[in-house]
Amino acid sequence: MDDRAEEVRRVLEAIDAVTDGEPPEARAKRLTELLKSVGEKVRKERRDAVLEMVERGMSYRQIADASGISFGRVRQIIADDPAKQMEAHDG
Repeated sequence: MDDRAEEVRRVLEAIDAVTDGEPPEARAKRLTELLKSVGEKVRKERRDAVLEMVERGMSYRQIADASGISFGRVRQIIADDPAKQMEAHDG
């Protein structure tokens, strides 16, 4: 198992441990909070990576192919950063 897969496995185990033994109401609430926090962090990190690829001069299509997300999603991510909208290009 490579290091990245091991990291993912550890994160999933930690999620299990956070809710272990809790009643379903508490588990649902804790998981909702966790999902919100993790989702925000992941979106920020992905946005930063996409914007870094823009700064390197990559086109939207190149970014989409390299990151495994759709062309449309790349456009949305870049559109969320007004400072980068004018620098980004479509090719």
